[in-house]
Amino acid sequence: MAYPLYVAFIWHQHQPLYKSQLDKKYHLPWVRLHGTKDYLDLVLLLERYPKLHQTVNLVPSLILQIEDYVAGTAFDPYLSLTLSDVDTLEREQRQFILEHFFDAHHRTLIDPHPRYRELYMLRQDKGNDWCLEHWQPQDYSDLLAWHNLAWIDPLFWDDPEIAQWLEQGKGFSLSDRQRIYSKQRQILSRIIPQHRQMQERGQIEVTTTPYTHPILPLLADTNAGRVAVPQMKLPKLRFQWPEDIPRHLTKAKQVYRERFGCEPRGLWPSEQSVSPAILPYVAEQGFQWLCSDEAVLGWTLNHFFHRDSAGTVQEPELLYRPYRLETAQGNLAIVFRDHRLSDLIGFTYSAMEPRRAATDLVGQLEAIGRELRTRQTGEQPWLVTIALDGENCWEFYEQDGKPFLEHLYQILSEHPNLQLVTVSEFLDQFPPTATLPADKLHSGSWVDGSFTTWIGDPAKNRAWDLLAAARQVLANHPEATEENNPDAWEALYAAEGSDWFWWFGEGHSSNQDAMFDQLFREHLITLYRALNEVVPLSLLHAVEDHNSQGDHLPESFIHPTIDGTGDEQDWDKAGRIEIGGARGTMHRSSVVQRIWYGVDHLNFYLRIDFKAGAKPGVDFPPELHLLWFYPDRPVPNSPAPIAELPAEPPLNYLFHHHLGINLLTQSLWFQEAGEFYQWHAHPSRAQIGFDRCLEVAVPWADLQAVAPDWSLQLVLILAEDGRYVSYLPENALIPVNVP
Repeated sequence: MAYPLYVAFIWHQHQPLYKSQLDKKYHLPWVRLHGTKDYLDLVLLLERYPKLHQTVNLVPSLILQIEDYVAGTAFDPYLSLTLSDVDTLEREQRQFILEHFFDAHHRTLIDPHPRYRELYMLRQDKGNDWCLEHWQPQDYSDLLAWHNLAWIDPLFWDDPEIAQWLEQGKGFSLSDRQRIYSKQRQILSRIIPQHRQMQERGQIEVTTTPYTHPILPLLADTNAGRVAVPQMKLPKLRFQWPEDIPRHLTKAKQVYRERFGCEPRGLWPSEQSVSPAILPYVAEQGFQWLCSDEAVLGWTLNHFFHRDSAGTVQEPELLYRPYRLETAQGNLAIVFRDHRLSDLIGFTYSAMEPRRAATDLVGQLEAIGRELRTRQTGEQPWLVTIALDGENCWEFYEQDGKPFLEHLYQILSEHPNLQLVTVSEFLDQFPPTATLPADKLHSGSWVDGSFTTWIGDPAKNRAWDLLAAARQVLANHPEATEENNPDAWEALYAAEGSDWFWWFGEGHSSNQDAMFDQLFREHLITLYRALNEVVPLSLLHAVEDHNSQGDHLPESFIHPTIDGTGDEQDWDKAGRIEIGGARGTMHRSSVVQRIWYGVDHLNFYLRIDFKAGAKPGVDFPPELHLLWFYPDRPVPNSPAPIAELPAEPPLNYLFHHHLGINLLTQSLWFQEAGEFYQWHAHPSRAQIGFDRCLEVAVPWADLQAVAPDWSLQLVLILAEDGRYVSYLPENALIPVNVP
């Protein structure tokens, strides 16, 4: 019997607890805004294609916050301002509106709406101070309205009221804004019932996550961080409270059972984090399966998944199947997601034309099917798991991903060899036949198979120490139970959530880092107060300084438009190296101020900021040379093709690729090293944009020698007429990680 290639999409819907345990008020609006843009429409769109089955994970802390908004008991500062009389706004409130009511990806959520874009461009071109002095109350009223309207999903634009507001465009009143809020609550009220109805009809499976989205392996023991990183510097206080694991699982099941009238079968462990220590608790709670990342499987099998030049896994029979985990409390099934396919949806396809992106994903699945057929002698069902964040990526897609998903679902509905299933559907028909020893399961997450995103950094470790101290204080009060002191326990659960540690320290940042820091500490302060304990002074001060602006590595994939404008949102997740004036006296005269760099699955990106008004050929050399260094890679290399080059590292390294750019003419040339230290010209599809800054996109297709997951390094050389002048960054190379 020939089986189709089974595909399981798992969409993870999650927001951290924005409700302070201290004052019971919401501090950020993202549950409300994502609730009107990302949760209901995803399943309503799927409902139009009944042949397609998928899995949706709803985190309990998200469900509870949605219900607060539906009940009208949740008010965040953004909502309070939305419902305010603009004639009575104080200067501080107007300043807050200018700073935060453009918090959206402007190309997709602001630019399509003329009035919203008009206000945005005024803020960008004139600055906050000018707007504060010149804007009229109607400008603020329109901005308040559009901040909420832009986050309503296009699937709902045919609603008569919403259509009328979109057509109106400007001149919004307080009454309009009040009705927009009512519409938000209407949409939010449909989310949980719609999921329940579609699960009862069998088109979706709804799964759950530990109560407040904690990293379970780290609750069991923070020393788990050293499994993947043996030299990790751990917090001073060892957090080791495995008894908190069944508490989170029990509360998650209770929330689920009350909303969906049945028991959850699948568990999305927070951040796909697993370890042997958590498995007995998961099995004992009656869960039947859980999911993790291919990196965790690779570590478990001591196997690195290789991909060909098109990105197809070359050992598909290892990845595309469920495994059985045997524990004394019962067996569990576990599936491992294809990291690359999940990232293509999450980070790359938004930069492509929707139909082309949908076709590419189907082509990737077809390639997997072909690879499986060529490697297998017998017939066997295979399952490709695509699991990712189901909310944040759509902000970067045209019309919130609607055209992409419509094209994708139409193709998949008619495809003879691809079948979309829920995970439980597949497991019911094809139970796992391969076993992973439960005690050998790797302790790790979706991020490189480690926990470094949540522990090991000095700031993250300080937060763990604060949490560990508070947890011990609670343990010192055995009389404080969940029944007679729920505030203390709810505060603990909130503080154990993963999101605070995600934002602390290096790796991730947002313009709300200080608020995440504050919320984390407020949860712990609530715990101490609920126990009538003295609040430590350390909780009254930020865990880290949120004003520092130094060098940092890329935080995520980026997709900048290459036009030389240096759009701030295009590069906010890029790596950054400060040059002029940022490193001390040796750099204060540099014309180059800053280097930005990043990647997606299509290109390597580079941006260079020059001093305002500086001109090539006058203030700095007119040639820029990009030279790629491939350490420990078996490829031909050659010295940099530049005269008068100093014989010192890294300039005297041997390089494999070279891109030259003439900044006066904006022309470029591309070379690849061959044997005998020779350079050979090659065509290039690189793009450059040079206006307020220099922006460069170099396709991975140009760098044909690279393979997925390689680490490369880059040096920039400034030259004139082919003669060396200087290089950047000083005494360093730019790290480049191929996706």
